Amino acid sequence: MIFLQSQAPAAGMVNMLFFLSIFAIMYFFFIRPSVKKQKAQDTFTTDLAKGEEVVTTSGIIGRINKIEDDIVHLQLDQKTFIRVLRGAISKDMTEQLNKKSE
Repeated sequence: MIFLQSQAPAAGMVNMLFFLSIFAIMYFFFIRPSVKKQKAQDTFTTDLAKGEEVVTTSGIIGRINKIEDDIVHLQLDQKTFIRVLRGAISKDMTEQLNKKSE
């Protein structure tokens, strides 16, 4: 019985280390990359400028004509303009478009 009591705290420490290691793995493989990707998207949307060709998350391709706070005016054709929210412009899809056009 003394033997079982002396192992109980060690078993608790092993369980705690197991759960901490699982959390660390989840952090480095799931949470950290998504936070990093979101920061890159935020930086991209704040650095938008007039004249850039961008792609929205729904796949619409246009050239930025005007930026007003959180609303971006995209020119799709000579006389066709739409307004989209700044957050609707996709960094990943815009980069794919730019790679194809080069």
